[in-house]
Amino acid sequence: MLLIPAIDLKDGICVRLRQGRMNEETRFSNDPVAMAGQWVMQGARRLHLVDLNGAFAGKPVNAEVIHAIANAYPSLPIQVGGGIRDIDSIGTYLDAGVQWCILGTQAIIEPGFVAQACRAFPGRIIVGLDARDGQIAIRGWAEITAYQVGELARRFAADGVAAIIYTDIGRDGMLTGPNILATQQLAEISGVPIIASGGITDLNDVSALAAIAHCGIIGAITGQAIYTGSLDFAAGQQLADALVMGVNT
Repeated sequence: MLLIPAIDLKDGICVRLRQGRMNEETRFSNDPVAMAGQWVMQGARRLHLVDLNGAFAGKPVNAEVIHAIANAYPSLPIQVGGGIRDIDSIGTYLDAGVQWCILGTQAIIEPGFVAQACRAFPGRIIVGLDARDGQIAIRGWAEITAYQVGELARRFAADGVAAIIYTDIGRDGMLTGPNILATQQLAEISGVPIIASGGITDLNDVSALAAIAHCGIIGAITGQAIYTGSLDFAAGQQLADALVMGVNT
């Protein structure tokens, strides 16, 4: 199970938001490329990049910075989300060296888009399901829909997505621990590899997620915890490796 550092981009710099609110940000670095290098030095085997401006604008806004990170670390798998709402945007990112594109809002409001993207770029499409109390949120978490997480997960599994990122937005940036039960249930319902997101605080949370890795949890995105220091990234990845390997031997 991979720990995946998050780099959230707003106006070209690295920030963290409180529960996705654009007006509640903490700035961590003016140099996202250098920040990516910091996580690479600590053993990151994948990066999670989010174009926050793009999520609200409905189109890529911080693409230049994302391209710079991909160019600086060409052997590092990168997944990117935020404002990706057409096939051309996916192709541009993939051509720039990004490994996976994450579809969020567009996947919800245009049901056929995920299937179209999976056909055009097999194995390169991830869907992000962001939910509060089991209901899907869209447009940068600003709008709660009537859709339930499980029903959409099954639909996107049939479309052929490479993975689903599940974020409990009530926990994101709050350091309250991930929603272990909901994450496990989603993996079992969908049959698709799940990347957990939201609320990871410390090594205890890493242990809890590693304990359900066998259900199909392939990774966990961490942001606030590694930036504030409540979780040592390198120690967390070492622990996850040891626990998952122990289960599988």
